[in-house]
Amino acid sequence: MREKEKIMTDQKKGTGMMEEMEERARQEAEGIRAEFDACPVEGIVHPYTVEEHFLPMADGVRLYTVVYKPAGLESFPVLMQRSCYPAQMETYRVYGEEFAKRGYGYVLQVCRGTGRSEGEWEPNVNERQDGIAALTWLNGQEWAESIGYFGASYLALTGWAIADVVPDKVKGMMLTVYGTDRFKSAYEKRLFRHDVLTGWSMTNAGHPVDADYLESCKYKPHAKVDEAMWGGRLAWYQEWIHAVKRSDDYWQQGWWKELAEIPAKVKVPVYIVDAWYDHHFGSAMNTYISLKEETKNHSWMDIGCWNHMSANCIEWGDQKNLENGDVKRILEWFNLLLKKKEMPNKRIRSYVMREDRWQNLDTWPLDTDNSRKYYLGSDRDLREKPGTAGEITFEYDPENPCPSHGAESVLTTITEAGSLLQQEPDYRPDIVSFISGPLTERLPVMGQVKVHLKVRTDVEDTAFSAKLCEVFPDGRAFNIRSGITTIAADLPEGAEYHPGDLVDVCVDFWDIVWTIQPGSRLRLDISSSDFPQYAAHSNYAGIWADQDKNRIAHQVICTGDERCYMELPLAAECRC
Repeated sequence: MREKEKIMTDQKKGTGMMEEMEERARQEAEGIRAEFDACPVEGIVHPYTVEEHFLPMADGVRLYTVVYKPAGLESFPVLMQRSCYPAQMETYRVYGEEFAKRGYGYVLQVCRGTGRSEGEWEPNVNERQDGIAALTWLNGQEWAESIGYFGASYLALTGWAIADVVPDKVKGMMLTVYGTDRFKSAYEKRLFRHDVLTGWSMTNAGHPVDADYLESCKYKPHAKVDEAMWGGRLAWYQEWIHAVKRSDDYWQQGWWKELAEIPAKVKVPVYIVDAWYDHHFGSAMNTYISLKEETKNHSWMDIGCWNHMSANCIEWGDQKNLENGDVKRILEWFNLLLKKKEMPNKRIRSYVMREDRWQNLDTWPLDTDNSRKYYLGSDRDLREKPGTAGEITFEYDPENPCPSHGAESVLTTITEAGSLLQQEPDYRPDIVSFISGPLTERLPVMGQVKVHLKVRTDVEDTAFSAKLCEVFPDGRAFNIRSGITTIAADLPEGAEYHPGDLVDVCVDFWDIVWTIQPGSRLRLDISSSDFPQYAAHSNYAGIWADQDKNRIAHQVICTGDERCYMELPLAAECRC
């Protein structure tokens, strides 16, 4: 199981990051070994041999490649992955040993410019050409009877990068906690996902970065943070922070456009695994949707309840059926494809929150035409019919943003990911909490929750955030889903907002399957920030990374209006 607790124990300091990464890698290796121990070897336990190669790529650059072979077999199925994380070599050694014991070969290649591999490190862009070269070499080896490709996170990216051009011996792939819609992993309604990409960039800059993480996120103008605090300009980071719209050229041409189009061309079965509180969830779901139907008919998808590191991230209840960890899935999937040589039948499974069980789904996205609306009331209540018209005001100061706690899209501060105990309603003056009465029946939410707001402000652009919680009968509140939007993102293309105008905005949550229990209440928190899950909006219009100052915005939320409501998609079983 990928280790949960140590991904970033110090959320602020860059000092000691390498030591922490090495310790996390050691713990991860121990966890992987324990997962294999829970899946005993069936049949012969093979000894193994280990080979080291420096494979030449198309341009002559040589990449360090390790090959584990089960002894005594002339040919055998081979599992392959490519990694940019040389600090995790101990984990890859465990994979090699354990797969070989079970009659698999294992090939691990270290990405260009990392570890012992030659070349210059530049994230993402070389993985297609290098992956093709490596897989072509493996396909030509007589000892490789058949091939399966697997990996999580960046290691899944290296798989998606070549998924549409794999050679004939590749029978399938298992790609977890990653998606090919890079824009979705970078932005939500023009607000940058700091905790994913700023934190990742600091630890993968290609040189040591000794800087305060949160101060880096706050630095203005942010476009100068790399040179001012990180020791040098990162051209690829500059591109990320300036391409704020999906329609920008950066996303509509070149590598990211090519990557987004790959799933529609994949012909081999793919096993996609993601989770409700993984920061790549939105992108991974879009990736599955992009697969052509013929491929879906032989692919699997699991949506579990854990964070990016496969760790339980729920603070309520005792979950006994999480099934978090990849090893059992890897063995099940590739035993079917490579050893039994059977073609999988379509399978979609999701973990049901608050019921601690898995259910099979017929389709994804979820096909629900049933929903319930809860309107925002003037008494800060949630009601099933609009009430008396009113307004609620609050002040949003970007210098003091609401801290992320209970989040979907965090990595650096991963301890804040998951469904966590929330503070009391209205616990800050810039948070407005709306609460329903107790539910008299179970409410099976299934799909994408949306929060529609009618708002105005005294600046040219600003943000509005929303968080849905279940309030247990004992008064404890735990977040279900959250999201954020900006006025600029919800306006028609080319339109400008004029301070003081009333405007409709919509906060779109990621999908969820969650059964709210009888006796519980719904709580909806409205604010204007969620930091560092998202960049704190400066309250100035334009590209966020170029803003050199902040200012306070005075926000107005309309209540009692038929356009101010939260829409809950419900399972077909609930006819409300």
